[in-house]
Amino acid sequence: MDRSTNLDIEELKMTREQYILATQQNNLPRAENAQLYPVGIYGWRKRCLYFFVLLLLVTMIVNLAMTIWILKVMNFTVDGMGNLRVTTKGIRLEGISEFLLPLYVKEIHSRKDSPLVLQSDRNVTVNARNHMGQLTGQLTVGADAVEAQCKRFEVRASEDGRVLFSADEDEITIGAEKLKVTGTEGAVFGHSVETPHIRAEPSQDLRLESPTRSLIMEAPRGVQVRAAAGDFKATCRKELHLQSTEGEIFLNADTIRLGNLPTGSFSSAPSSSNARQTVYELCVCPNGKLYLSPAGVGSTCQSSSNICLWS
Repeated sequence: MDRSTNLDIEELKMTREQYILATQQNNLPRAENAQLYPVGIYGWRKRCLYFFVLLLLVTMIVNLAMTIWILKVMNFTVDGMGNLRVTTKGIRLEGISEFLLPLYVKEIHSRKDSPLVLQSDRNVTVNARNHMGQLTGQLTVGADAVEAQCKRFEVRASEDGRVLFSADEDEITIGAEKLKVTGTEGAVFGHSVETPHIRAEPSQDLRLESPTRSLIMEAPRGVQVRAAAGDFKATCRKELHLQSTEGEIFLNADTIRLGNLPTGSFSSAPSSSNARQTVYELCVCPNGKLYLSPAGVGSTCQSSSNICLWS
């Protein structure tokens, strides 16, 4: 055989030997020292993972316990929390409540059987503003005073809404049926007083007094002072002037008495008759002073006119 035939036979033998060797290797058992490659997390990584899972579980349990404790302490319910209740009409607070920040509400009212108390360590201020945010009214309750700043201040009756007191820049109106001033010094007016009627309480005296200055009552149609069931007294320290520029001074009474008038002496009359003198004549000095003179057949004012000399 030639050389090419020999090469083909050798290749066939080599191929057959490779096939036999390949089939024998698949049928042989594996060696004990064969290397294995494990799948997963092992070692310190596995321990760290278990630690973090355990820490997360403990944190969840603590958070759940704290949440339940807060709900229990704050008294959370379906309607609200603590003293706060949410109703269909709004929010209801029971007991003492403290607000650290501004509170914006439309209406605040108390229960029917308890008052509404607003308390502050310094003062309580209520402000009213318009749609532009400008301050239109302010009520401040402080330790020393109560101040109200507004265009008009009114106090109305609870029954019929009648204005009892109103004040603005022009005037102050008191609409009550009776104004009672209980101070010991009475009412002090710095300027004029206009009123149609002044009267005292029943069984009480009416006194118009000016301790250091004069007392003036003026009216275009006259001033009437009337005491229907008692006496009328006018007392002064110095002079009492009754003056009428165009009319007359009319004294109408059953008895008119002028006390403490000086009495003149009528020298021509006997001394015994002077002691029994009971009738006197009223005389007038040129300066207007009045004096008494013993009555005689004629006028005795000229004889007793020496009183006018030292008056």
